[in-house]
Amino acid sequence: MNKNVNWLEFKFGVHQHDDVWSSLGGIYIFCGLKFQRGWCPFYIGQAASFRDRLQSHEQWLPAKKLGATHVHAMAVPNKNQRDEIEKKLIQAFKPSLNTQLK
Repeated sequence: MNKNVNWLEFKFGVHQHDDVWSSLGGIYIFCGLKFQRGWCPFYIGQAASFRDRLQSHEQWLPAKKLGATHVHAMAVPNKNQRDEIEKKLIQAFKPSLNTQLK
């Protein structure tokens, strides 16, 4: 699926959880469609490597139970930028599975 979605001013690619992930670092969102309201985020996180982090992520099954069907991902190589973007997105959307940074 080669689609992009904007979360605030940030552009994310839309992926399946079992896609082949690169070793790039970035921000990811476990989300699902909620009828005509659009995408609903259940968990927002960051990774130094999508491949290492997403394959066995502890929040994927809880997010899936809530309705997550996709992972939105955006490459952000810089750790400080990832910290800032992750915090901004969590504070804006308050995903139910994020307990920190709210």
